[in-house]
Amino acid sequence: MAVSGHAAQAERKIDAESSAEKVPLKDEEKLKKWFVGSIDQGTTSTRFIIFNGLGVPVASHQVEFKQMYPHSGWMEQDPHEIVQSVHACIDQATKSFSEKGNSIDDIKAIGITSQRETTILWDHNTGEPLYNAIVWPDTRTQAIVRELKGQPGADKLQDICGLPLSTYPSALKLTWLLRNVREVQQAYEAGRLMFGTIDTWLLYCLNGGKEKNIHITDSTNASRTMFVNLHTLDYSPEVLGFFQLDPNKIHLPKIVPCSDAEAFGSLASGTLKGKKITGCLGDQSAALVGQLGFEPGMAKNTYGTGCFLLYNVGEKPVMSSHGLLATVAYNFGGKRRPVYALEGSIAVAGSAVKYVVNNLKFVDSSAKISDCAATVKDNGGCYFVTAFSGLFAPYWIDDARGTMFGITQYTQQGHIARAAMEATCFQTKAILDAMEKDSGHKLSQLAVDGGMTDSDLCMQTQADIIQIPVDRPMMRETTALGAAIVAGFAVDVWKEFEELKEINKEDRTIFEPQLSPEESGKMYRRWTKAVEMSKGWLDSDTDSQS
Repeated sequence: MAVSGHAAQAERKIDAESSAEKVPLKDEEKLKKWFVGSIDQGTTSTRFIIFNGLGVPVASHQVEFKQMYPHSGWMEQDPHEIVQSVHACIDQATKSFSEKGNSIDDIKAIGITSQRETTILWDHNTGEPLYNAIVWPDTRTQAIVRELKGQPGADKLQDICGLPLSTYPSALKLTWLLRNVREVQQAYEAGRLMFGTIDTWLLYCLNGGKEKNIHITDSTNASRTMFVNLHTLDYSPEVLGFFQLDPNKIHLPKIVPCSDAEAFGSLASGTLKGKKITGCLGDQSAALVGQLGFEPGMAKNTYGTGCFLLYNVGEKPVMSSHGLLATVAYNFGGKRRPVYALEGSIAVAGSAVKYVVNNLKFVDSSAKISDCAATVKDNGGCYFVTAFSGLFAPYWIDDARGTMFGITQYTQQGHIARAAMEATCFQTKAILDAMEKDSGHKLSQLAVDGGMTDSDLCMQTQADIIQIPVDRPMMRETTALGAAIVAGFAVDVWKEFEELKEINKEDRTIFEPQLSPEESGKMYRRWTKAVEMSKGWLDSDTDSQS
């Protein structure tokens, strides 16, 4: 795959033929005729992709949906619109699939992957949402976070659930809703309150809503709420008690493995009515599975609305002492034990690009941001700390806000566009440094996926800043692929990880570092200085609500 243009880079292709023997021809022909559908419900858009048994997408459809920002730092979505976007994608992708001469009967199962932490509450009796979905980057809970950090037992929470007290997890969003929305308070007191992240809401609705009352989640999504003991993968009485939740007044979803032939039910309507849903996992776990990160020490970085780096640590959770999260990587169930990961979460990545496009209007589409950045040779001394929702890992600075440093009369649009992309690359460097300290191992190469990886300039910049090669697949829908894989395992499309070894291995692009370690280090030190200077912007008494 040839790479040309502004960014100097060394590229080599991985030859899948030389790394391992291919699947036998008869199996390959069979797998070409077996299909798995994948619902990929992201922060700003929904996709439905149908993969064949070789992991090749054969049909897809994508729909964007409305984002609501009622106040500064707030972000909401319409729960019904999210479900409608899923139905629209399924119908259109299936239509395309059939028009290509394929049979719906050959679709063996459906998998779901979704944005995590985003919280929806609904009424058990009516099945209707009680408020908009509060989306994962929302920061309205800052005052609650400060309050709870001073409560007895706050310092013990992360050892139980792997997550720090911050605006990020679902538990804080639920707390805000219970304190501020009368309908939620009434449903809680009456024992009618249903809680769920996006996966739970989708499974509930796709199965027919209150009629079947499928109220379920998988262990990867459950581990993002704060309510789950990472060691047992069950709800923690200690954590529920800390948040003053009575389990008799709130319906919490049942937690199951990611891959299950029965637990997730089936589609109750639409063109694929009756098709079983057999896989479910959070989007970042799905990307790790889609990158085939099945061995301890493997890692991936997904550049979407936010940016999320997951590092496989094996079958026992590792609690970070350097600002990272402990989480469930994946859980195939059966005889396989759950696998855990260290995670570095960056709140703002692709959303910084959208900010440059939509708010600053430098270019008319996100795809052109690289062209704008390429009009200059470097950032011109401009550093953009994109702390629109505070700073997540490894800093966890809730009172930071977006700040730009080094602006002079020399600064042009290209410098700011480049600085917006570099912000994600610098934060990835900080996360990798923290992972090295927690794990005792340095990554030799970073596998990447997500929308921002389409930019050669961005990926070359990432390699320059982290000073290790960056490995980009040709087929970058790895999140959807991961959901298809867990669903396929439940119905024996695949039975062993070894069968997946050739999936998405051809024509990968490797970006080698081209910047000297000295120059890279100088840039990173300036970024670190900018982060320090972004702290403390918010006034704790006036800039957040409780």
